[in-house]
Amino acid sequence: MNAGAQRTLALSWLLLVHQLPAKPAYFRVKVWRRLQGIGAIAVKNAVHALPMSEGTQEDFEWLMREIVQGGGEAFLCETRLIDGLSDEQVQKLFDKARDEDYETIAKDARTLTKSLRPNLKREKVNELRAQVARLRQRLVDVVSIDFFGAIGRVTAEGSLSDLEARLNEDESVVKKASVDSNANPLGALRDRTWVTRQGVHVDRIASAWLIRRFIDPQAVFKFVSGKGYRPGVGELRFDMFQGEFTHEGDKCTFEVLLDRVALNDPALRAIAEIIHDIDLRDSKFGRDEAVGIRTLIDGIALTTADDSERLARGAEVFNHLYEVFGKKRQ
Repeated sequence: MNAGAQRTLALSWLLLVHQLPAKPAYFRVKVWRRLQGIGAIAVKNAVHALPMSEGTQEDFEWLMREIVQGGGEAFLCETRLIDGLSDEQVQKLFDKARDEDYETIAKDARTLTKSLRPNLKREKVNELRAQVARLRQRLVDVVSIDFFGAIGRVTAEGSLSDLEARLNEDESVVKKASVDSNANPLGALRDRTWVTRQGVHVDRIASAWLIRRFIDPQAVFKFVSGKGYRPGVGELRFDMFQGEFTHEGDKCTFEVLLDRVALNDPALRAIAEIIHDIDLRDSKFGRDEAVGIRTLIDGIALTTADDSERLARGAEVFNHLYEVFGKKRQ
């Protein structure tokens, strides 16, 4: 087997094959927008692709259900590309789509920057801030579906950061907007029910441990099927579609929680790096502990399907890990 074949067999793709009803027209537009929103690219007419992962599979399964409920037909398959279309070619299609998104954001940021004038009225400043917040959110959304790291992100980030700096030149630190730009203070996160997807694994187990140990010792956890869940009064969703606390850009949920509640603890930051390397599988931090922790969590998941039990057993792992890192800095 040559090196090219080895690379081909290293990637796995999800393909959504669908047929939509001719009417109503708005339904076809709705499906198209949903495909755009989850970052899928067309590899053939009515055939869209995503790289295989737990999250992308969930995205396609949810969309497939919508298509069927809307009177269409759809099926989902996992495949490896053998001939005709290479992994590299498909990856370039993803990068091209994301680069176009990034260029649009950069262009809009440059246009807003040109509109800045000295001594703007307060109403105009507030309007610009709202536009910048929406633009930052658009960037967060694009980054979340930038599966292979398109180079256009650098330009978009730079243009938007320049705009924010110009608009906030009187501040020493420019705070970037996120899904929830007005993050709740720690007190507002207590006495809540925390909702996440069933079948918890490393990021959700670690995040639940973080919540119960450092945010709210009385936290209640609820496990639901996933997308489409509407939170009730007093509920906060984490590590799930449209969750108040979930992946942002290249950060896992555990990292997002740390940032939002400003837990500046080196031991927690070390654990966050381990969770990131396990969950995102990008070896960003190169943590040697990741392999061992992944094995422990896999063992917990294999020996019990009960999510509450997984949280309890996972908490023991992270309690011990926290003690180890705590002692290292003493």
